[in-house]
Amino acid sequence: MIYRSVNIIQSIKSIHYKAFAYDTDHSCFLIRVFACLSFMLAAPCLNKAAAQSNHEYEEVSVNLNVQRIGEIEIAALIRDETAYLPVGDVFDFLHIKNVVSVKMDTVSGSFMNPQAKFIIDKTHNRILYADKTYDLKPGDLISSPTNLYLRSDYFGPVFGLTCTFSFRNLSITLSTELELPVIREMRQSQMRANVNKLKGNVLADTTIGRSYPLFHFGTADYSIINSTYDQSAQQTTRIGLGLGGIIAGGETNMVFNYQNNAPFSESQQYYLWRLVDNENPLVKQLSAGKIYGQSIASIYAPIVGVQVTNTPTTYRRSFGTYTISNYTEPNWVVELYVNGVLITYVKADASGFYTFNAPLVYGNSMIKLRFYGPYGEERSVIQNISVPFNFLPRHDFEYTASTGVVEDGRQSRFFRLSNHYGLSTNVTIGFGTEYLSTIASGTTIPFFNASVRLLSNLFFSGEYDYNVQTKALLNYQLSSATQLELSDTWYKKGQTAISNTYLEDRKAILSFPVRTAGFSAYSRITLEQIMLQNTTYTTAQWLLSGAFGTYSAGVNTYGSFIADGNPYIYSDFSISTRTLKNILITQHAQYEFVGKKLVGIKTELEKRIFKNGYLNASFDRNFNSKISNAELGFRYDFSYAQAGASIRKSGNLVNYLQSVRGSLIYDSHTDYFDANIRTSVGKGMVLVVPFLDLNGNGRRDPNEPKVPGLKVRVNGGRVQENVKDTTIRITDLEAFANYILELDPTAFDRIAWQLKKKVYSVAADPNFLKIVEVPVMVSGEVSGRVTLRNGADEKGMGRMLVSIFNAHVMVARTVTEADGYFTYLGLPPGAYSAQIDAAQLEKLHLTSLPAEVPFTIARNIDGSVVDNLYFVVRSKEE
Repeated sequence: MIYRSVNIIQSIKSIHYKAFAYDTDHSCFLIRVFACLSFMLAAPCLNKAAAQSNHEYEEVSVNLNVQRIGEIEIAALIRDETAYLPVGDVFDFLHIKNVVSVKMDTVSGSFMNPQAKFIIDKTHNRILYADKTYDLKPGDLISSPTNLYLRSDYFGPVFGLTCTFSFRNLSITLSTELELPVIREMRQSQMRANVNKLKGNVLADTTIGRSYPLFHFGTADYSIINSTYDQSAQQTTRIGLGLGGIIAGGETNMVFNYQNNAPFSESQQYYLWRLVDNENPLVKQLSAGKIYGQSIASIYAPIVGVQVTNTPTTYRRSFGTYTISNYTEPNWVVELYVNGVLITYVKADASGFYTFNAPLVYGNSMIKLRFYGPYGEERSVIQNISVPFNFLPRHDFEYTASTGVVEDGRQSRFFRLSNHYGLSTNVTIGFGTEYLSTIASGTTIPFFNASVRLLSNLFFSGEYDYNVQTKALLNYQLSSATQLELSDTWYKKGQTAISNTYLEDRKAILSFPVRTAGFSAYSRITLEQIMLQNTTYTTAQWLLSGAFGTYSAGVNTYGSFIADGNPYIYSDFSISTRTLKNILITQHAQYEFVGKKLVGIKTELEKRIFKNGYLNASFDRNFNSKISNAELGFRYDFSYAQAGASIRKSGNLVNYLQSVRGSLIYDSHTDYFDANIRTSVGKGMVLVVPFLDLNGNGRRDPNEPKVPGLKVRVNGGRVQENVKDTTIRITDLEAFANYILELDPTAFDRIAWQLKKKVYSVAADPNFLKIVEVPVMVSGEVSGRVTLRNGADEKGMGRMLVSIFNAHVMVARTVTEADGYFTYLGLPPGAYSAQIDAAQLEKLHLTSLPAEVPFTIARNIDGSVVDNLYFVVRSKEE
């Protein structure tokens, strides 16, 4: 028998584990304290008892901790505070190829590579490895009915696996400088997982695809702005109402605009129906209504018509970056979307300047920008940006066809067919034709374009539009994020398709970052020259935007030069910081260099009050016009709407303004209703409903309640937990995109509540609340013991495989610990049976009594526990 000291340690360890793992009531605290104190007081006596014991062995459970991998609990032998490890189990955990003989007297295989053969031989008491022979002492190898054990201090000198055993903690730390197969496989697996995440190919436990209801309206956006001028008492009311739904399976968005003192204008209204099927090889998008028609000709009015394309809405692999920069409101956040997928976001500086390194993706990409204020304001205008490079994978073909009528008062007819083909990985050509009925110089414009990647960081784009223009652009990017772009456009003399009288337009842009200790900035120099019939017009701009400490600052210098004219040069200065109890202070100034005078100044203050309230004030003075403006405003963000009011004095004119805006979401099938301040029209929404799956059928039945405590991580959108009804709402999802929902059940207050599926792939439907019901399984636990009977002696037997069957189908398997006990948690309600693995019994020449033990997991909200399974094994000869 093993030392009594080891048995005591093992018992204390078991009590300590069970107390911490299973009990949650007040009495458990006393058990924990008693277990910890008993272990600390008994440890010195245990070591002394160990030194006085006889030299016999028995299996005990120890923790094997491998650096960079983790730890497992394995059965080991202990003698004189020396551990003996099961070679097969250790090598299996490290993914080292090995074979244990039937008699448990040899272990053979290859270590790290097929040529490095090894044999651990108990018969001859030696180890053969790497053309070397390691002679062992008697007792260094121990054979048991289930494994072959080797002294732990041999793993280091022979295989480079240094094992440090702590008798006090019953743990072994294994360290090595080798790149073990398991480490290499883990790293490769992580790399593949990262690549798949970048490509959007994430392995999910279940996938919830698109929904195509025949008719559904579920979202609405509204805004009401009322302004009054005190002198004339004239009141202006502007109302905007957006409705989002699904008709015949297609996204349907409508926006109505009304102003009380202006006639109704159809061109100020918006409506679009779009059907998307990214799996269809011929037509992936079909749109009808006010379409987005990219055109060569200058079109300033909406186009009402139809558009069809085989370009998908999904984000595709990128092959480079392209710098996009512009201006918005100071300190606003700008989000960059590529084909509806949020890629990145930046914060504008004190002057409102922002810049992106937008990814260049294969195919015709739709790039959009959304703008958010520093306290949650959302600008409804979405900018569509055309990137001058359009690359496709080799032999891929994409087309876009658009036709309709322009709402320009002349009912101009419009048609455009654009095609792109990937000649190679570095060359993509495009061709097509455009028609506009009101072009005097020629209604039809055939065109040809090409995008060429000359080097990995050198791109060329060219286009020829018949009888209109010829364009060329060269973009060169350095590894230091410096970018140089040269472009030139030559216009056909007399053309009227484009609304200008230019003969040539040349432009050069140099942008580069500036980084020092404690200071980072972005600089852009732009030089443009426009050739007209009788003169040349040149403009120059130098922008410097940076941040240092808590300050954000920007300087923008402009210069315009006309032949035979005086130059005009001025600079805009801006700086902002938070100070004086978190007040945002922004200061602007404009200075004219030729006249050597200050043109104007502006000061803005903003302070958050009442948790969700925002007070702002501003004053500006124009010294040329001698006009001063002052404004004071307040807005408050309720959970269901945003309301605001302001007063502005400009000269002798005073303007009062009140506004309210918000969004509504409604689902008729579940009577779900929600009001918030975020835009909902055109967006997707997901409602996660975790419920207790009492009968284990995976569907929610009327008597199955909701479950609190579930946590959700998602790659996009906004996650909000409703504590009252335990649901989780995910809003602000881009339509037609697939989102990965990772469920974390660690906050459940019962260990019996478990999830079968933890990763969901959900397709976001536009203007539709998708209900995702998550079944939470009430898991039953079964436990018991396997003992080995040898005559009148009986002891627990470790490493025995116990299989669990449901209707003669194996549903689970567990392994007994060193003392013969086994447990398994994760069985849904039902009738089961347990039996020891028949193949293992045959291999060990053992028989089991009984051969099978039936048991039942009852339906219980707290989980059912069965703990009376008992098996006795003995040799067939006995």
